[in-house]
Amino acid sequence: MGDADTRAAASPLFVDERTDGPGVIRFSESDPAAPFYRLLSKLRSPLAMRDMMTAPVRACYRGEGVMIDPAELPPSAAALYPQVSVSTLAIPSDAGPIRCECFAPPGKGPKPMMLYAHGGGFVVGRSEDTAYVTSRIAAENDVIVVSVNYRWAPEWPFPAGLDDCVAALRWMREAGGDIGGDASRIMVSGDSAGGNLAAALPLRVHQERISILAAVLFCPLTDFHFEKFQSFERLAPTGVVIDAAFMGFLRGAYLAKSENWRHPWASPALSDLSEYPQTLLISGTADPLVDDNRAFAEKLTAAGVEVAHFIGEAMPHGFCFFPGVFSETDAAFAAVAGVVAKALQS
Repeated sequence: MGDADTRAAASPLFVDERTDGPGVIRFSESDPAAPFYRLLSKLRSPLAMRDMMTAPVRACYRGEGVMIDPAELPPSAAALYPQVSVSTLAIPSDAGPIRCECFAPPGKGPKPMMLYAHGGGFVVGRSEDTAYVTSRIAAENDVIVVSVNYRWAPEWPFPAGLDDCVAALRWMREAGGDIGGDASRIMVSGDSAGGNLAAALPLRVHQERISILAAVLFCPLTDFHFEKFQSFERLAPTGVVIDAAFMGFLRGAYLAKSENWRHPWASPALSDLSEYPQTLLISGTADPLVDDNRAFAEKLTAAGVEVAHFIGEAMPHGFCFFPGVFSETDAAFAAVAGVVAKALQS
């Protein structure tokens, strides 16, 4: 599969392992307030309030300390889709190698490719968390899925994670043949925060001659002014999967400055969408972001873009993440198959 498959012993950390980003809290001993900071660091740890919130979010998201009967777990992606081979890629970038998981269906290529960006509020998450989604897409659509482990905020604020996805997309165009891919047939996808990154990619690479055939967006965040949507105001205060408190935290962690809220690579819904690829949005009526997604679909339609919006009645944010829980999940993946087939025929 080429040089991107292996990681030399002397190579630098994968980008998602780097903790030396511009968003790391530091103070200098020459700072007049240094004595105060030193005392505070002895009274509490971590020192920064933001870091106090980030650490438990990551620990809880990974389920650290949680015990569950294996019988209660849904079957793994590997058990459900044994025909899909999974390999690790180390895709080069200016920031260092990017760890990606490649989900490849059986058979000879070249096959269409799809870049996938996992969710996690920009502050947590990894490609393994969405292996069911990426394996199913690969198996049911005969496409190679490259799932990107991008840098997290707040250590790496906007646009670091998006830059990593762009680097992976460029590699797919230039070297996708090494994994059996067809560089002329590339799509993008992602869920939640990863849906935001996937939604931003067609805008970000518009001038680079990277043709994106379709965007498949699972419950994406497309406008960081999310309080303006009625579904957010109604559902987010006591949301289960995502809520208002977490949304405010991730916005501050990822975008850092309010001026970035309107940036077209942060809030794709506020961009010129006239040359956007055909798009599928997947949402649930119990998701605080459903009205954001509805508004994005309406703006795409107004811009002349072909768009489909699958909405699961009473379904929460991320309802497609687990097999066998909802019948709506099968219907949503059927919608994915329809859009992918149509995109590949165009």
